[in-house]
Amino acid sequence: MRSAGRQRMRSAFAMPFLILTVGVSAMVMASPARADFRVCNATQNLVGVGIGYRAKAGWITEGWWHIEGSSCKTLIEGPLSSRFYYLYAEDAERGGRWDGPINMCVAEKEFKIAGVNDCVARGFQRAGFQEYDTGEQASWMVQLTDEPATGGAPAAPGTNSQ
Repeated sequence: MRSAGRQRMRSAFAMPFLILTVGVSAMVMASPARADFRVCNATQNLVGVGIGYRAKAGWITEGWWHIEGSSCKTLIEGPLSSRFYYLYAEDAERGGRWDGPINMCVAEKEFKIAGVNDCVARGFQRAGFQEYDTGEQASWMVQLTDEPATGGAPAAPGTNSQ
């Protein structure tokens, strides 16, 4: 008889906990997937990153995001509006870079530059960006690894991060 009373007592306490757990799980699963363009730095060094993209008003390049070793940063928040994005990164400690064949403008300090032509004549520097075809995904992630840190090596891989 005492055993049946304890069983009812445990059930009375367990039911609200179960409902709370299921409710929280449902809210987590119902939340939308995060959409953005992220860069993860898999090296142990500080990396400076610039991004290029096509906006309604034309080509834009922006930088510098400083990404500590073994960490990630979001460069573009929200669903991606373009299919192609362009990335250039420099290893701030060892001097290597992740680059590509697409020339765009960068600056020494923080920048947001409209246009990709006549970089030097406009007081900027020219850098080779790597193209990433996101396939019109809402979210994308690029991971920078140690290999390019000797200068001008192949681009870092990009993936749909959903």
